[in-house]
Amino acid sequence: MFKYSLVGYDGSDTSRRAFELAVSLARACHGRVRVVSVLQVTEGGADACALMMADSGTRRAQELLDELKTMEPDAEALVDIELAHGSPGDVLISQVAQHGCDHIVIGHTERGALARWLLGSVSGDVLARAHVPVTVVC
Repeated sequence: MFKYSLVGYDGSDTSRRAFELAVSLARACHGRVRVVSVLQVTEGGADACALMMADSGTRRAQELLDELKTMEPDAEALVDIELAHGSPGDVLISQVAQHGCDHIVIGHTERGALARWLLGSVSGDVLARAHVPVTVVC
């Protein structure tokens, strides 16, 4: 079964459900969960992004772990956390290869046709490009 599941986490209800499902699978399969939270910088250049990551990365990682522990108290024993910046789909796909993940669990929120056309769908992008099984949680 799955030994290392990757979860894209943004704090939404569906990403919370995705995390809870991945933890349940990890417990059942004696595996681990890699939780990745992607920060998107829409204004400012690379310098602004680097400064933001350096200033808030460690604090944000601890806040994320604390949030995950409220849902799953033993999360610290099962979970690896990473904060990344960039396009969510690109980051999640690259995480699979970099860390040997054998499964992706991702939430999907219906945004409507216009928003999907303008912004795209992270879950759709991941489904189209992943080379490992993907579970989409609604």
